[in-house]
Amino acid sequence: MEYRKLGNSDINVSLICLGTMTWGQQNTCDEAFEQIDYALSQGINFLDTAEMYPVPPIAETQGRTEEYIGRWLAETGRRRDIVLASKATGPGHQHVRDGAPLDRDSILQAIEGSLSRLQTDYLDLYQIHWPNRDTNFFGKLGYGNAAANDDSERQIHEILSTLGELCADGRVKTVGISNETPWGVMQYLQLAAEYELPRVVSIQNPYNLLNRSFEIGLSEIAIREQVGLLAYSPLAFGMLSGKYCGGARPEGARITLFERFQRYNKPESEAAMEEYVALAKKHGLDPAQMALAFINRQPFVTSNIIGATTMAQLRSNIESAQLALSDEVLAGIEAIHQRHPNPAP
Repeated sequence: MEYRKLGNSDINVSLICLGTMTWGQQNTCDEAFEQIDYALSQGINFLDTAEMYPVPPIAETQGRTEEYIGRWLAETGRRRDIVLASKATGPGHQHVRDGAPLDRDSILQAIEGSLSRLQTDYLDLYQIHWPNRDTNFFGKLGYGNAAANDDSERQIHEILSTLGELCADGRVKTVGISNETPWGVMQYLQLAAEYELPRVVSIQNPYNLLNRSFEIGLSEIAIREQVGLLAYSPLAFGMLSGKYCGGARPEGARITLFERFQRYNKPESEAAMEEYVALAKKHGLDPAQMALAFINRQPFVTSNIIGATTMAQLRSNIESAQLALSDEVLAGIEAIHQRHPNPAP
């Protein structure tokens, strides 16, 4: 397993990160334990979770994913064997702090809840799950908020100052952001430099063959400023595995189970997906492994967050770390991308 530096910190994380958002909804606690044990045996040392998980987020299950990880930590005593990341939920979900925007009080409340459920006294990486402001994340197109005089900069300053408190008292080692824009990343970096606050080490945004929008603007920042991408949704909700080819909806699959996951389920996305799957098969490759290997090779990526509901999926996804794509395959990917640029941004 390859390891990469987490921003400008002294923490090394595995190229493959174990995502956990299905634990507590599609996966049981025993299955979560099995996934963690196997991932560690394959050299993975990085786990990513969130106080909101599992997904889809509902009041009845909120926090259950962290509870599963906490039970594993309590039973195994292997806290030092993993780099553990979690996230504070952004505004909009009424069952999490009444859906209010993040501020000092809500972040302090969020971290205490996460640490309690995780049964640990610190997080290696603590992330802001999405911005307070109305901007382009979760696939939103266009830009309608031109209020240059809004309160966003002050809110980011308060968030970063609070994260600084958590770093100072040892509850958090490093801080990161998620679902952010180029402006947001640079605000965090500018405020950190100006006020001697923690410098963000990572940005967790979607990145896959159907959505390479991170390459436009954010990838340059990631490289030049050492704020590497933690790529989520690398298989586009499983679309790039090929299991939805021809309009198929396998029993138990995420898009089959949850109608809300429509971001990649559009005619334009399906047309591109069919071509990527055909390219993989033409070269004797597993479509999911090809899609993951493409992400793994990017210089702006720190870690690729995989998620699986079965052990077979998990084993296959982890094996992508050993796959080097040929020049011919890479040329084929770029040709498809030119024909279908970001059909699901």
